[in-house]
Amino acid sequence: QVQLVESGGGSVQAGGSLNLSCAASGFPYSEYCVAWFRQGPGKEREAVALINSGRSSTWYADSVKGRFTISQDSAKESVSLSMKQLQPEDTAMYFCAARVAPCATIYQPPADIFSVWGQGTQVAVSS
Repeated sequence: QVQLVESGGGSVQAGGSLNLSCAASGFPYSEYCVAWFRQGPGKEREAVALINSGRSSTWYADSVKGRFTISQDSAKESVSLSMKQLQPEDTAMYFCAARVAPCATIYQPPADIFSVWGQGTQVAVSS
């Protein structure tokens, strides 16, 4: 059974940092794509970063570029999202999602291409 479990959310002040982790298990293929999405209050779910496991190619939303870094561990069993210089507008529920195929890295991926989702972890940034 394919599963994703997020951890690492919390509350910080503006300018602070958090590291989110997405532990993956049960993937039957060696190459897959993992993305971090977020959904703020009253907002639609949006992708903020993704990584392809095979080539480690990445994509970032303009709103987080230069502040967030997505990476995978050497065993490709978890994907992390390092978030720095957090701002109140980063407040959201953060989800990791995966698909057993590579993702394009030239545009924001839609949510419906991902077949597996974690339960989410809350990030709150106060001013």
